[in-house]
Amino acid sequence: MASGRVNPAHTLDDQGINGLGQVLYNLSEPALIEAALKRDEGTLGRGGTFLVETGKYTGRSPKDKHVVKTAGVADTIWWENNAEMSPEGFDALYADMLEHMKGKDYFVQDLFGGADPAHRLDVRVVTELAWHGLFIRHLLRRPARSELDSFVPDFTIINCPSFKADPEKHGCRSDTVIALNFERKMILIGGTEYAGENKKSVFTLLNYMLPEKGIMPMHCSANHAVGNPVDTAVFFGLSGTGKTTLSADPNRVLIGDDEHGWSERGTFNFEGGCYAKTINLSAEAEPEIYATTEKFGTVIENMVFDPETLELDFEDDSLTANMRCAYPLEYISNASDTALGGHPKNIIMLTCDAFGVLPPIARLTPAQAMYHFLSGFTSKVAGTERGVTEPTPTFSTCFGAPFMPRRPETYGKLLQEKIAKHGATCWLVNTGWTGGAYGTGSRMPIKATRALLTAALDGSLADATFRKDANFGFDVPVTVDGVDAKLLDPRSTWADAAAYDAQAQNLVEMFAENFAQYVPYIDEDVKAVAIG
Repeated sequence: MASGRVNPAHTLDDQGINGLGQVLYNLSEPALIEAALKRDEGTLGRGGTFLVETGKYTGRSPKDKHVVKTAGVADTIWWENNAEMSPEGFDALYADMLEHMKGKDYFVQDLFGGADPAHRLDVRVVTELAWHGLFIRHLLRRPARSELDSFVPDFTIINCPSFKADPEKHGCRSDTVIALNFERKMILIGGTEYAGENKKSVFTLLNYMLPEKGIMPMHCSANHAVGNPVDTAVFFGLSGTGKTTLSADPNRVLIGDDEHGWSERGTFNFEGGCYAKTINLSAEAEPEIYATTEKFGTVIENMVFDPETLELDFEDDSLTANMRCAYPLEYISNASDTALGGHPKNIIMLTCDAFGVLPPIARLTPAQAMYHFLSGFTSKVAGTERGVTEPTPTFSTCFGAPFMPRRPETYGKLLQEKIAKHGATCWLVNTGWTGGAYGTGSRMPIKATRALLTAALDGSLADATFRKDANFGFDVPVTVDGVDAKLLDPRSTWADAAAYDAQAQNLVEMFAENFAQYVPYIDEDVKAVAIG
């Protein structure tokens, strides 16, 4: 199989990565699928999709992620949230991984992280698995062929699932490892086939680097009004809260579904594709995303399928509840050609409340927005991380703590400054439970969530009558066209109002206990929200 284009002056050999077998640079999607099939890495599915299983690991391994503690980053990394690795441990890990790789074939993709040329990161991804090359080719942004002739990576990622780390020798937690070395401009991934580690490692890099340029990195999806990029909305939220689903509004232009930056110019997508959860996906509720599961090159990850007809089973979660599909952004008909938007006019903070306390939508003051951004309350949904088998209430600061190398206040201050400068309206949207907690209540109807978001984004919700929430002090609409008024008052959806009150008080106390860690670092107006 012929290799694709590469900068002849900057091959892996030029980087000191040598002794490998055949190195295949920048193969196209058909060539990557052909290679993956020859190597028995998966199955060709309907429409030319590629069906894979990732084995033991079907979600991210955040506890196995390490940052190398070098002098250049020692004072700027949030070490309470990021496990450290010594430079010596990384050097040993790198040497052992290269030794393991010798003689084997590898696939290289030279890609961009970031749609804005002024702020993008040039990334070289070296993968043991051909389908990992296909995945990351979808998820990052592809240079033009002519740009590959002069491509020089800012960072290099080496992903070798068959390599097992040695905790004692390498200073890591287990035989699975994700190690970021900012000084050597390198990331090493070993011991896991879960493809999401590839893209999240790039997000972590950008989360560290962009704040130094005054750019706010955001774990969010984004869209804008048709013909009006100035009317941009961003949707913060952890996996499973609805970022992909809710931003793929057919009446708006999709900028991206997961990771964005907010610069002095406006919003820009980090990625070139989408990585959507497919559990219970239906053609009726999400036709555009559903259609990608039969489009050429889409990676179908950890889904059960009929071995004869290749028909996918969207309800069978026996492999994992974190079943996913990865596809290029252009597979969504209303996706932006540029992946650029304006300054956010509306900021949506998505939460999946497993307690059934929060209303389906609430309007936040700037101080309340900062409180909820730093709190990052949601519920981890089944399968997203190893060991999570049912919704688990959690506080993940900035709606993305596993990907935050710097302290939360760094991102909070940036967001606060940009909200103040550009006048964004902030909303808290609960896509979790109503009528009771998880196990008793039911999931918030997606039709109601969509109707509320439409009203918020088109401006009509601003004219509604609002009440002050007794528990959190934010504004909640009393009535909204097309939405059952009972849903807007979560207390009324519970069979036992006293039980709701007790659950609400418990949640308020959980918020306060979690937020105490940020009180020394925040402004007085945010502190007033925290203290009440």
